[in-house]
Amino acid sequence: MRRTLIIFARAPRLGVVKKRLAAEIGDVEARRVYETLLRETVRRLAADRRWRTEVVATRESYRWPRHLPRRDQARGGLGRRMAEALRGAPPGPAVLVGTDIPDLAPRHVERAFRALGSNKLVFGPAADGGYWLVGVRDRKALAGLFRGVRWSTRHALADTLANIRPGVSHALVDTLADLDEAKDLR
Repeated sequence: MRRTLIIFARAPRLGVVKKRLAAEIGDVEARRVYETLLRETVRRLAADRRWRTEVVATRESYRWPRHLPRRDQARGGLGRRMAEALRGAPPGPAVLVGTDIPDLAPRHVERAFRALGSNKLVFGPAADGGYWLVGVRDRKALAGLFRGVRWSTRHALADTLANIRPGVSHALVDTLADLDEAKDLR
């Protein structure tokens, strides 16, 4: 069973991406920042042969990289869309990452896959209390995992960890900073 890396992305549409950042720097600049982050995430991670990379993206049209398999995100809230992206991956360990983590490198993804060798779930904590990565070895561990999570708050990781069913092993890997606000650009 092959490892799968899912790059979870949005089409970089004006007024849709990086809304908190856009409130401070404007929609045009926020879209430019997001598009740069998206392109760099794909460039850094997709060429690594230790895993198969696919993009799971919003349905809007965009020139997605042709060399990568692409699936549409499910409809619904963020938790439902992430769970469906992970469930839809081929058999084997699957790791999902966002596109707004400037320091994300292949070594971080590799650590997550290694953690899945002995755990059913893995998370990459974000410095702001959320998380930049979620990975799964056993798809059954996804049941209820994202229920009631207060997304885009300092409680997102804690809420998700509280939803892990008893007996489901999990690990935390590197804490990285995501880019949500103008201060993060500095």
